[in-house]
Amino acid sequence: MASLHVRNVDDEIVARLKQRAVRNGRSAEAEHREILKSVFDDEASSEARKRDWLARADAFRRSLEGRAHTPSEILLRESRDER
Repeated sequence: MASLHVRNVDDEIVARLKQRAVRNGRSAEAEHREILKSVFDDEASSEARKRDWLARADAFRRSLEGRAHTPSEILLRESRDER
């Protein structure tokens, strides 16, 4: 496994990281690893949600193929005329 060394970290941030580690029952080093892991897990999860949303949007568009629809500018104009 690789090592990571971070320099010039503000003392307040170091103190808060240590407090967080204590709250979570971990060493400061284990807490740092958990934070880094969660960042990349969140990123992967976000990408998966984006792919899922795009797939559902594509499926919805395909379900509407061949249907007649009213252009949005006409709907907006009609809505304005109703006021």
